[in-house]
Amino acid sequence: MDLDKKSRVKSYIYDGIVIFIGVFLSFFVEDLRVQNLNDYRKNQYLKDLRLTLDDDVNQISHLKEVLNKSVSYINQIQDDIDQNHSLLNDSITISKLIDIEVGISFFSKDGIYNQLIATDAFELIKSTELKNILLEMYNHLKERNIATSNEIDQFNIGFRRTILENFRVRFDYDLLDGEFYGNRSLKVFEFNKSYYASNDFYGILSQAKLYSNMYQRQLKDLHDIYIEAIQLVNKEINISS
Repeated sequence: MDLDKKSRVKSYIYDGIVIFIGVFLSFFVEDLRVQNLNDYRKNQYLKDLRLTLDDDVNQISHLKEVLNKSVSYINQIQDDIDQNHSLLNDSITISKLIDIEVGISFFSKDGIYNQLIATDAFELIKSTELKNILLEMYNHLKERNIATSNEIDQFNIGFRRTILENFRVRFDYDLLDGEFYGNRSLKVFEFNKSYYASNDFYGILSQAKLYSNMYQRQLKDLHDIYIEAIQLVNKEINISS
């Protein structure tokens, strides 16, 4: 009887251990499955984020080209003013004036980032450096960009009005042409020589150039941090794969 009792106890213990191990393994496998699923979802979001970051970098590059061209036009016009309007004819001068783009702004695509936050996939990112840089990009730097853009936009409204009113400009507009806002072609104008040579107009051009250079610097900073973010996203994807 004692042997049978001991045998049954051993059997119960063995069965209990087997059941415990089975339950433990099932929880482990389920946790592993959930973790792999979460990692997969996170990586899909990061791959989508990488595409939007690439698009934003391209947008920044195009904006820098537009602003560079605008600064070049302003320099040419101010050189012409310094030389008593002897370097450019009236038509070329007005064409360059209406092509100056100061109030052109960068708008980041933050939809995928918002999905990362909303689905808690952001917390699954292993790289603290990547988390910090994304938070910086889509919060502080975004707010800074909006504030700068609003200030320049207010100036640009007056800058545009000054050109159109003082030179009585009329132009045709092709909304399908151009990278961002369409394209203007000069049609009619009256060249105001006295205003063109005035200190007021020269100062407005200088302010336009200042804003263009300031925003180019801000875009350069954004471009550099976006490139760094892309590199970190690629590293995160490779680690998780």
